[in-house]
Amino acid sequence: MNDIIFAGKHFLTYSVSRHKHDSWELVYCTRDCGTFVFDALRISYGVGDIVVIPPGIPHENVSETGFTNIHLNISDASLPFREPVVIHDDANHSILHLFSDSYYHYNSDQERRTLLLPAYGNLIAKSITANQSAHPKNKVAEEIERSIVQNYANANYELDAFLHTLPYCYDHLCKIFRKELGMTPHKYLTNLRLQAAAELLCSAHNSGNITEVSLLCGFKNPLYFSRLFKKKYDVSPKEYYRRKLEAKQLRDMDSDSQKIILED
Repeated sequence: MNDIIFAGKHFLTYSVSRHKHDSWELVYCTRDCGTFVFDALRISYGVGDIVVIPPGIPHENVSETGFTNIHLNISDASLPFREPVVIHDDANHSILHLFSDSYYHYNSDQERRTLLLPAYGNLIAKSITANQSAHPKNKVAEEIERSIVQNYANANYELDAFLHTLPYCYDHLCKIFRKELGMTPHKYLTNLRLQAAAELLCSAHNSGNITEVSLLCGFKNPLYFSRLFKKKYDVSPKEYYRRKLEAKQLRDMDSDSQKIILED
């Protein structure tokens, strides 16, 4: 139980494509921030956060600024989660030390690896469970995040109207949300919509129709969407689509060339 079967690092990385594991995946962010994208959920994380992903759940990891992390795969983990969750390390970075040591021992000689990794696996599982119990996510922030994730694609969704239905001061709600997720609710909503737009522009089902993409991702005004998109990604949606299309065509050409070589 809690056997560490892999330990790796991502140095400055901007995206990890969609994949899944038969084991648990634990990812400790050591620098900058990003977002894990699941089928019906997005989890934003920052330095000192551990994203815990149960087995068999497809996911990808994206970041505008790039991220670095230590990631572990653990088989038969004694963790009480059924869905992906983000855990915050303590002020002493206790879990970071465990991750760093696990990475070191995994890549050391076989004897040290065999003797020490089981103990580190158990310590990590117990530490994560203890931290989750000690620092559960604020329920109000969780409710706001859930509303945004469920409604971001709806161009008629009014975030302010939803916030005013909650029995708290508007400014206090924004403060709570920012403390938990590192940004205001409106910034979180905009980022979610822009990330969805970038993914849609890369999709094989999209024809490069910017107006359609903007509407599908919750923007009523395509021009406003284009301005926000360019500010975030440094290129217009049209140019972003063109570059991704060219990159795909090059990959396809390379793939065809390899097939020809193999057939010859």
